[in-house]
Amino acid sequence: QVQLVESGGGLVQAGGSLRLSCAASRIIFSISTMAWYRQAPGKQREFVARIFSAGSTDYADSVKGRFTISRDNAKNTVYLQMNTLKPEDTAVYYCYTWNLTNVWGQGTQVTVSS
Repeated sequence: QVQLVESGGGLVQAGGSLRLSCAASRIIFSISTMAWYRQAPGKQREFVARIFSAGSTDYADSVKGRFTISRDNAKNTVYLQMNTLKPEDTAVYYCYTWNLTNVWGQGTQVTVSS
């Protein structure tokens, strides 16, 4: 079945940057829409960003201008570059796609200290 494996999370100070990666397997990656979601403690999972197969993107208002989603079809990998991080960005970040069903990665923790 489709597998998504995230990496790149960690602890960073407010104002810092991180880049998350999500490697996909067993999927025709180039035609797949890929997305990032996040879930903070005690909160519902929320949409962060998405990139379509043609490369167009959209973002949650809370991250516009700070986060950039991109993809490398040759590597079956989607990235999330996160700049100017804030403590409220602290969450587990999940990679997501749809392939006859919802497919989620295992998540990677991002912690932003103030």
